[in-house]
Amino acid sequence: QVQLQESGPGLVQPSQTLSLTCTISGGSIATDFYYWTWIRQPPGKGLESIAHIWNSGGTGYSPSLKSRTSISRDTSKNQFTLQLYSVTPEDTAVYYCARGRSRDWSYDYWGPGIQVTVSS
Repeated sequence: QVQLQESGPGLVQPSQTLSLTCTISGGSIATDFYYWTWIRQPPGKGLESIAHIWNSGGTGYSPSLKSRTSISRDTSKNQFTLQLYSVTPEDTAVYYCARGRSRDWSYDYWGPGIQVTVSS
């Protein structure tokens, strides 16, 4: 059973960089046919995909966030990380990490989510 756990700050000041880490257990991040992704849900809104990373190291980003987002991985720690630069209060959301299946782009495992608030 694959398990994912998000970690990072719950409060970030505007203009700062948000850094979140997803730690994977019960499976390897270095796995073909899957990708690893960050998704968020702002209050009162739907889910929004942010970025994903493949076993090859290839990445993909939401067009609306691409200019200030970076996703990376550490295979030795079985983790992947999201960095969101120059945050604003509009970045306040619950952030989830998840595993996606390349065959149909669905998600089969999710972390519990972490609330991130951007406020001074």
